Amino acid sequence: MTVGDLFAPGTPDAAPRGPNQPPEPTGELRSHVAAFLGAVGRAANRRRVYAMSGAAGIVIAAAAAGQIRLNTWQGDFYDALAQRHFDEMLTQLMVFGGLVVVLVALQVGQTWLRETLQIELREAVTADLLEAWLQPRRPYLLGWSGETGRNPDHRIQEDTRRLCELCADLGVGIVQSSLLLVSFVGVLWVLSGNVALVLGDWRLEIPGYMVWCALAYALVGSWASWRIGRPLVALNAEHYSREADFRFALVHTGEAAEAIGLSGGEPDARRDVSAALGSALAIRRRVARGLADLTWVTAGHGWGALVVPIIAAAPGYFSGLLSFGELMMVAGAFLQVQTSMRWFVENFARIADWRATLHRVMALRLMLPGLDPQVDRAGRIEVAPHPEGHLALDGLRVELPDKEVVLAEGDLNLAPGERVTITGGPGSGKSMLFRAIAGLWPWGAGRVLLPPAEEMAFLPSRPYLPLGSLRRALCYPTPHERVPDADLRAAVERVGLRHLLGHLDEVRRWDKELAIDEQQCLAFARLLLRRPKWVVMDDPLNALEESRRVELCGILDRELAGTAVLAIGRSRAAAPIGSRVMLMVDAPEGKATP
Repeated sequence: MTVGDLFAPGTPDAAPRGPNQPPEPTGELRSHVAAFLGAVGRAANRRRVYAMSGAAGIVIAAAAAGQIRLNTWQGDFYDALAQRHFDEMLTQLMVFGGLVVVLVALQVGQTWLRETLQIELREAVTADLLEAWLQPRRPYLLGWSGETGRNPDHRIQEDTRRLCELCADLGVGIVQSSLLLVSFVGVLWVLSGNVALVLGDWRLEIPGYMVWCALAYALVGSWASWRIGRPLVALNAEHYSREADFRFALVHTGEAAEAIGLSGGEPDARRDVSAALGSALAIRRRVARGLADLTWVTAGHGWGALVVPIIAAAPGYFSGLLSFGELMMVAGAFLQVQTSMRWFVENFARIADWRATLHRVMALRLMLPGLDPQVDRAGRIEVAPHPEGHLALDGLRVELPDKEVVLAEGDLNLAPGERVTITGGPGSGKSMLFRAIAGLWPWGAGRVLLPPAEEMAFLPSRPYLPLGSLRRALCYPTPHERVPDADLRAAVERVGLRHLLGHLDEVRRWDKELAIDEQQCLAFARLLLRRPKWVVMDDPLNALEESRRVELCGILDRELAGTAVLAIGRSRAAAPIGSRVMLMVDAPEGKATP
């Protein structure tokens, strides 16, 4: 894949499925399920996940046994009523009270285990996603990866939360339904021996008659549910994608609030956010219509279950083969079997939701390892350690969307303590060169040979300020506990930020409260604290007045006089004194990489 492909609206393999398209193929579903299970299997809390799952299975099995005992009680109770045995009825009510206490306790335990399992699953899957996402260069490269790489924050936070909740809920539900099905099929089969179709002298006995009735009723409902509800899988996937776009539009507007206010752009911002909302609501309306259509099946099927078992077993009752209590037992067992069989009917919408969230989360997880430049070296810039610990650009060609750029002077070998400035006009690819040296922009050709990472520092034009205290922002990426307070205060004063000394331990949104010129000064304070042997800069002082630029560049000429500096910018204004100048130009033969 070339950089031109990455600038396209989306790549074919990453394109989302439209609302009218079928869900992902079975093979893709298997790979997503395997990726989910693999994430759980690698998790630090996997033992807690397995323990919760096993405990939930035991509680569900105990509840199924209780349900069987309750079904037997039902026959005894209704027989006592039919025969007007008051004492027996009171005895059965006492038995019922004991059964209810046990079943309620089991239900409470099952609820706690299910909710806890959701939390443990989310911890496991989210930790695995974060581990795969926050690898060197991946967060940046993900932004160029097409549709699947859009809004990773939403996939990691909201989609993963929803996926783990559905996995726990549906998992517990299907285990419970399966156990009840196996348990009550046997009960219903035995009770079916007393159900026969009698017309005059003609008598027809069908082994397991009531079981077959329950199976037929559940199959009809399942088929109708699948037939009507199948489009919900793709609709839900599209719905999550558009909700993520709406959330991004809101976040983007909030981040740009100052610029919007200064330019009076609120009406335009409102139109953009409203358009994203309208898109999300439009697909949500289609989901609502799909759910309403599906409700015709699920609700109708549920109401019909109240009378179907009575009608099916009525011949046995009216022929005298079944007592009233046995009729109620047959109806209760039928209802349990049919309810277990129609679990798919009642949960099809949630299964569709599960498949959609599984696809969004695991498609991202499976994509992440493939972002690494070493996975596909075709059309990639090689980044490797320099054998002598220097910084060198060997045959480097940086690919842009419409051309390739190179250094006019050819290769570069930056020796320790040497100063070089690379300049170029607008659109000459200076920032892409900076990213290529850092390993963030792999598209092109040639090699970048680097000194040890711990000896290097990269200064972008806008520094990154992590969340937390100002002290943490100043020391980043070094843990602030390792930096002596005296050194930190001296560095702050040296770069002209004395007014911030009283706020070092305050937690604020410093990336919003500090002006861009203050942030750029802060980046030079970091250099004083780290004292790297190699610095690569991308016009890091462009927001400062000339006098302040000269003052901060003096740090490179005095305190960091032995540091090698590669300064990339529009001019020599942000470069150390006495540096050698090189020029970025278009590659002579144009865009050569396929």
